Amino acid sequence: MPAALNKEQKRIRKSTRVEARLNPEQKRRIEHAAGLKGTSISEFIVSSADDAAVRAIEQHEVWALTGKDREAFVKALVRPPAPNRRLRTALRRYNGLVSKT
Repeated sequence: MPAALNKEQKRIRKSTRVEARLNPEQKRRIEHAAGLKGTSISEFIVSSADDAAVRAIEQHEVWALTGKDREAFVKALVRPPAPNRRLRTALRRYNGLVSKT
């Protein structure tokens, strides 16, 4: 945390509270892990939950393509195939819907 933050900014920054119910084994494990990392239980939980949130968001927002998939994707962008009959029909149907509104 930057030293430039004053006490009020620090207080506002952590003003939201979240509660969770744990079974005894989960609590023991979290306490042990927090102790190993040298952090408080609260800091450990917040840090771990935030890391998990970042990973979950990345999994839903980032596409990782293999070399072969990446080549096919770029090729389709650079030289897209000609529209087939189904695509032309869908475009006519879409244009009919859009022009009526």
